[in-house]
Amino acid sequence: MDHEDEIRKLIRRRDAERLAERVMALDGPSRRRVAAMLPEVLKELPAVHSGWDSGGLAGFGPVLRVAGAATLGGAAAVASWLYRRSFAPQWAGPDDDVDLILAVLAGRPAAWRADLAERLARRLRAADDRGMRLALELLRQTGIEPPRNDALVAGWAAQPPEGLADDPLLGHLLPRLFEAQGVGRVLQWDTDPDRGLLGALLRLAGSGRVRRADLLDGCLRRFLLGGTPVELRFFVRLHEALDPQPAEVEPRARDYLPLLPAAPGTVAEAAAKRLRGCPALTAGDLAEAWESLLFRPERKLVRAGLSWLRAEVRRAPELAVVAAAPLARAFGAGFAELQEKAAELALACAPGMDEQGRETIRQAIGLLPPEPGARVADAFGGGTVAEAEPVHLPPLPAAPERARPFEPPPAEPGELVELWSDSHLHSWQTWERLLAGFVTLAYHDRDALAAALATIRTPMWKSGPRAANWTSVDRWFQGLADHLTDQAPDAQVWRTAMPVAELPTPQLLVLYRAAEILRALEEGTLPPLLLATPTHDTGHVAADELVRRMEVLEAAGVKPLAADLQQALLRLPPGELPDAGRLTSAAGRILAGWRHPEPELTLRWYSGNRDLEVNVDCCGHDHPVELMTFVRRRVRTGLPLVDLMFRRFEHHVLAHHLDWWPAMLPSHREVAAAHLTRGLLRGTDEWTLYAQYARSLARAEGPVGESFAVVLARLLGDARQRPEAVEVLLEVAARGELPAGELGRQVGLMLKSRKARMGDMVAALGEAAERGAHAQVWSIAVAALPVLLPAPGQRPRNGLAGFVVLAARVAGWCGARGEIPQVRDLASRKGSSALLRELRGLHTLLTSPGGHGSAGAVTDAAKEGRA
Repeated sequence: MDHEDEIRKLIRRRDAERLAERVMALDGPSRRRVAAMLPEVLKELPAVHSGWDSGGLAGFGPVLRVAGAATLGGAAAVASWLYRRSFAPQWAGPDDDVDLILAVLAGRPAAWRADLAERLARRLRAADDRGMRLALELLRQTGIEPPRNDALVAGWAAQPPEGLADDPLLGHLLPRLFEAQGVGRVLQWDTDPDRGLLGALLRLAGSGRVRRADLLDGCLRRFLLGGTPVELRFFVRLHEALDPQPAEVEPRARDYLPLLPAAPGTVAEAAAKRLRGCPALTAGDLAEAWESLLFRPERKLVRAGLSWLRAEVRRAPELAVVAAAPLARAFGAGFAELQEKAAELALACAPGMDEQGRETIRQAIGLLPPEPGARVADAFGGGTVAEAEPVHLPPLPAAPERARPFEPPPAEPGELVELWSDSHLHSWQTWERLLAGFVTLAYHDRDALAAALATIRTPMWKSGPRAANWTSVDRWFQGLADHLTDQAPDAQVWRTAMPVAELPTPQLLVLYRAAEILRALEEGTLPPLLLATPTHDTGHVAADELVRRMEVLEAAGVKPLAADLQQALLRLPPGELPDAGRLTSAAGRILAGWRHPEPELTLRWYSGNRDLEVNVDCCGHDHPVELMTFVRRRVRTGLPLVDLMFRRFEHHVLAHHLDWWPAMLPSHREVAAAHLTRGLLRGTDEWTLYAQYARSLARAEGPVGESFAVVLARLLGDARQRPEAVEVLLEVAARGELPAGELGRQVGLMLKSRKARMGDMVAALGEAAERGAHAQVWSIAVAALPVLLPAPGQRPRNGLAGFVVLAARVAGWCGARGEIPQVRDLASRKGSSALLRELRGLHTLLTSPGGHGSAGAVTDAAKEGRA
């Protein structure tokens, strides 16, 4: 067979390995003839490629690359052929035919291969370029110096580092590693000092294969070239892993100094760490270094600069002469605690400063807050002290209207059908309107309602109501419609469809009401109306309207439905006593004697069997945190569902309609909140409407206590719900119903049990204070701090200093005075942490002259919500 036909068939079969063997066996003229036929082969291949290969010539890329590398004459032609766009696969990745191409190129002259290597290296454009491996291998084989190409260096750095010590390219490319753009991004995830290029370089430096000095100089050179934090991240890691010693730092001090003012924070931090204590620095160098750090925007670097300055002046007091300009820079720091520290240092350095330095300090005093500024001005004999900016705080916004009239139920069958078709029972308002409309319409004109419902063809109806344990109201309303339209397959389905009693009590009450209506419909005892249909959008039923409805039932000679009566009693407004003396039925006498009983409840935090209010620091490790409600004082009304609602607080994974519960207990919001708290910390999907729950509780009435407080605390600690949470706090505060002390205790427990982020809570409370609730937020902070502050031997929660800053700010707005024992005790400890500094500032504020009273006392203006 002619070798050209054989090669053509091998290309069509995509047999790259056999093709490589065949072309290497060809002589020069035969190779030239194969090269000449390649353009013709390219035209034939698209017509014969397999149907699954939608990439045109890409599927033949390896065989075509091997054929061209082996037969084309010039290095330029081969370089162009190997990376033709049409040969690239749709999903780019490293070439897997490099070994075959190297094999067919092995017989080429050395100069020719060197020319190809240089051409391939110059054409690279990115570290993950397809041609990277082939270019690197050819450079290694030919031994030529690689051309200047940043992408080549980045690609070399990204290769597995095995065998790096013996890599012929190491001497050429390692120096360029610290100069080439793109290397830092490629190596940004190289973090393990025992693996990757980082580990390989450290091992080479340890063995002497690479000089430590070259690596250190390279890192400094890269830092001085500049770059983003991401681009310099690898080199900072390498520098810190090398851990240059004082003898290595001293000759490089002049290279470290320029990094302090403008390099990325991690670079400046590493430079400051090495320069601190370096004997090669003169007084002028130290002044330059301190001024550079104290002008930085990063709190950490400013703090490091102040610490360095303090240590050096203590060691050599004469350095106070050059400390004035750096300290003047620090006066303008954007962090109050750093400004305070700079002022203290200025006072300590004052005796050693010359007149020029003292004048520099006097000119900068206006940058300090008023209190430290006044102290520095007194010590330096002048200077303009900044005036405290007056705080103009708004009063508490007026509370919105608590309740509006409830929308009436459908009065016509068509209206009810339309409401049912459009609603799918997403709200309790729709459910109440549907129930009330269904009962009244079915009582007065059963046939007309049945005809209207029969016009709807809902596939779920056709499945019948056989499924047991209906936990959703949708199924119950379908059951009502099925029975009315004679589609129900079973009689007395209400007996078998009622769910098990382990469901939450409010949900059971909802379902009992539906079940008793279905039973009355089946037995022909349906009343003309329902008692519990709200008159207001809070869920309340006005007392006079409830008496009127009871009179309608007595006139019709019909008993009220039992669950409906009990729900109606729970909806009576707390300030209204029904004038029901003229009622004669047993239900009427129950109504006349209703006096709004209220159980006394208590809430406890547990993790496993441990009481977290006793030992909160044990939470969240071995057991999930849970809230448990206990009845401290039980009330007995003789009404089974009411008594169950007041004593049984359970949660279940099948709980539905949780946002309905406040409207079922609009006069007993602490009881409603207690039912919500049982699953409050579980984080499951049904708990995505915290804001809606708290808003409904805010509009409800009745006592507020631990349960309401923990619901609001949970909401305040959720960044996603912050705007609504602040609105709820302001609304309840405006009505004078906010249990601020109890809310503060629950805020402390929520934060200490890690069920809320400190930053989110501080942001929410800070916003509420700025919008007029500063007195209430101070009361919250006073109650939260004893819970949050660590006991001896305990570590403080992250961000606690920020909470103390908030407390001090609102205390100042309120003019609060009086000692908080826990703050006093912790502030007296030794240390310079941010938390201790803020606690000392708060304690000083609360105990300074000019006020009186307890820690909760506020000025008259604060009580009125003004500043």
